Amino acid sequence: MENVSLVELVSNKQIIFRDYITGFPKETDMVSRTGTIRLKVPAKEGSSSSNSVLVKNLYLSCDPYMRLRMKKVDDPYVPAFTPGSPISGYGVAKVLDSGHPDFNEGDYVWGFTGWEQYSLIDNPQTCLMMNKPETLLIKIKHTTDIPLSYYTGILGMPGMTAYAGFYEISSPKKGEYVFVSAASGAVGQLVGQFAKLMGCYVVGSVGSNQKVDLLKNKFGFDDAFNYKEEHDWVAALKRYFPEGIDIYFENVGGKMLDAVLPNMRPHGRIAASGLISQYNLEKPEGFHNLFLLITKRIQMEGFVAPDYYHLYPKFLEMMKQYITDGKIVYVEDTVEGLENAPAALVGLFTGRNVGKQVVVVARE
Repeated sequence: MENVSLVELVSNKQIIFRDYITGFPKETDMVSRTGTIRLKVPAKEGSSSSNSVLVKNLYLSCDPYMRLRMKKVDDPYVPAFTPGSPISGYGVAKVLDSGHPDFNEGDYVWGFTGWEQYSLIDNPQTCLMMNKPETLLIKIKHTTDIPLSYYTGILGMPGMTAYAGFYEISSPKKGEYVFVSAASGAVGQLVGQFAKLMGCYVVGSVGSNQKVDLLKNKFGFDDAFNYKEEHDWVAALKRYFPEGIDIYFENVGGKMLDAVLPNMRPHGRIAASGLISQYNLEKPEGFHNLFLLITKRIQMEGFVAPDYYHLYPKFLEMMKQYITDGKIVYVEDTVEGLENAPAALVGLFTGRNVGKQVVVVARE
């Protein structure tokens, strides 16, 4: 048996998922624990190497879909969390040691990692032609002019969600009318800016007047409204879209979708990215206006970003140019310290974050 020196072991703070839940998530559904880890990739039995990668986690992404992983579901597109084990999700990390031929010490990567200081990732998949995001690890060609944290959002999964949902699902045309719900979040803020670059008219809904100002004065939306101050969403959308809506980028679901359908134009398109209003309900809300999908010949399509990861190189080239040219702006809401990750995740479901929610574990 190999002799492991105690010097090689370091403490490893982790955020552990306690057990499956119903209702709104609480910080107490996650608990901090400190273990140890050896900062060396273990060799496979009978071999001097393995396909594992050991990383130091730098930035972690808080995303609404993670709520779905807190319960057992029959057909998850990402597996449920394992009670008693660290939370997992998208993040940015630095390779400390590698037995995988595609990764070397010092590389920066984005993909699935653990909510912990250090993660040992077994057999990561580097191919973007796949739909199993929980095994994905992509090397970052890091340049100092773009922050590494951007790969948790604008240059990572949320950015790909906005890109695929708008360009691939919605088939936008110049001059069309676009509505975006949850419009100040990591996905919504990008969809609105993509629409403006296409020459569309764009309105977003958000949960505070601060976020209304952000949409109108920073992201360049034509207009925005605080849905908490509107008592009749059907009437509100009629005010903002007197000619009707061509494209609805759906992040919310429930009563918002029901209000959108009467305001859609014939042959409108709905890209369903998320239904955050439904994630914490024991019994999802029903809909009353779905017959309008037929009478107005509306196309509504659900999608997940990994289905479009084969377009990532094209997306990345476009986004880096937009960022360099100042055509896209981006807002992050960062919290410092792994111990604050549970509060950051829970805050997504009360609208506490302004922009993309990122947890800073370490800056190098």
